[in-house]
Amino acid sequence: MKKILFAILMMAPLSLFAQKFAHFNSADIIPNMKEYVAAQTEIETLGKQYKEDLDRMQAELQKKSEEFQKEEANLLDNVKQRRQQELQDLYNRILQTNQDNQQSLEKVQAEKLQAIQQLVMEAIKKVGEAGGYIYIVDTSNGLIPFVNPAMSTDVSAEIKKALGM
Repeated sequence: MKKILFAILMMAPLSLFAQKFAHFNSADIIPNMKEYVAAQTEIETLGKQYKEDLDRMQAELQKKSEEFQKEEANLLDNVKQRRQQELQDLYNRILQTNQDNQQSLEKVQAEKLQAIQQLVMEAIKKVGEAGGYIYIVDTSNGLIPFVNPAMSTDVSAEIKKALGM
């Protein structure tokens, strides 16, 4: 009986070495996802649309400013002040539109990235559960000081497969 108990106790530390660790590089996965490519295209299209709108507004401001400068000497003071105020209002609208567009673009980008990260997390969980891994570490962020590839499995291919890539 003592021999069996001793054998079991001797085997227990060996089970600690059977723990499985894995790593992957999200910088190699995310940019190649079709969802990421589609999101980038959508964000670029939206950014171009915003830029075109701002360019149109700036062209209108430029045109009105040039007209005002040509007519300024012949205008009554009250008309001159009203036109100057209109130009200032248009300029302020351009600034506000630019700020709103930047915030909107950042919001869309954050939402798209969050959805993509959720897909990656689901794939990591699926691979982790299927492979019986204790930890799966992303090595792309630079915060991990060292991952020994001999003692850790690279599961990037499995994650790509789980994402349908």
